Amino acid sequence: MLQELIRQFGYPALILGTFLEGEVSLLLAAYMAVRNVLEIEWVALCAFLGTFASDQLWYYLGRRHGRALLARKPRWQPLGERASALIKRYPDLWVLCFRFLYGLRTVMPLTIGLSGYSWRRYLLLDAIGAGVWAGGISLLAYSLGNAMGGLLEELRNYQVILLAAVVLLLSLAWLNRWRQRRRG
Repeated sequence: MLQELIRQFGYPALILGTFLEGEVSLLLAAYMAVRNVLEIEWVALCAFLGTFASDQLWYYLGRRHGRALLARKPRWQPLGERASALIKRYPDLWVLCFRFLYGLRTVMPLTIGLSGYSWRRYLLLDAIGAGVWAGGISLLAYSLGNAMGGLLEELRNYQVILLAAVVLLLSLAWLNRWRQRRRG
């Protein structure tokens, strides 16, 4: 039942999740792909669509209402100043890479829009950055999930031995402490 709901609504939920936040929804979707509930190719595509749409919206809002938005969000002002300084030094590099820095995902497109950065150039470079982010994180999470699944399967084969080793180590540690207390 739950898997069927995820199959039916997982992709739209991922688009919404990456539109609003990003990493957590993408990691959960990649995990669902490892479990064969979702397809990793569609996960990457949906993550791209959500993050790209969010970036474009914030860029547009920055161009139209950037100063007013920053004034309404006092905690964004220091981030906006930092983002503005970074954009002035290396504008193209920051358009490509901002999404990889936690905490700058919303304020950076807003500040880029506010800076007067060309919308055509932003559209192109943001599409490249969003594609690298969505594809890279999806494949990395999927690969790690598969590797962890294999590791956990191997551990299951040796769980009795591992449990015995842990019990033995704990017993030896307890025995060592007991001996030290008797001497001291």
